[in-house]
Amino acid sequence: MTLTLYAMLRRTLFLFCLTLLISCSSYNSIDSFYNAHKNDNQVTAVRVPRFMLSLISNISPEMKSLVGNTKDLRYMQFPSATPARTEFLNKQMNGITGNSFIEVYRKNDNLKRNVVSIREKRNAVKEILIYNNNAVNGSFLYFNGNFDPVKVREMAKSDEFQKLGDGLIDQFNMGTPGINSQEGDNQSDGGS
Repeated sequence: MTLTLYAMLRRTLFLFCLTLLISCSSYNSIDSFYNAHKNDNQVTAVRVPRFMLSLISNISPEMKSLVGNTKDLRYMQFPSATPARTEFLNKQMNGITGNSFIEVYRKNDNLKRNVVSIREKRNAVKEILIYNNNAVNGSFLYFNGNFDPVKVREMAKSDEFQKLGDGLIDQFNMGTPGINSQEGDNQSDGGS
């Protein structure tokens, strides 16, 4: 009888620890993903310091109101040229958003993805994660702060987050060959 009780307690403790570990790891998944991939080949990674957020707020009035409440802003572009790589990245992002984020918008087209997910606390959105992958290139845009849920949903529907990602690259003059700016760079070099 005591052996059975001991085994049940041990199993319960193991499940509790596993649940705690999984819940903690999902919270830090953005950090893990960012740190794991920021040194990959052909990756553009931007983590905007708070004092530079005012530069980004000039992209649009909507961005100004959103950025004003931001504590952490990260953007990353990465190659996703093979189906295996695209599937790997899609699975990683699904793992990040799967447990504790609410999907506001999702569009799947074979391996292509466009997902906007949020994490809420009471009546405010605390985190926003936008993931795009066109099976050639992928990107994510991450906000941490205090945001109005209605405004976030409106911005997701009107593609404002995609404009912010493009604006970040322009603001920091970080166009990288082969990642969404190659054609524009070649045209501007030839016209000068």
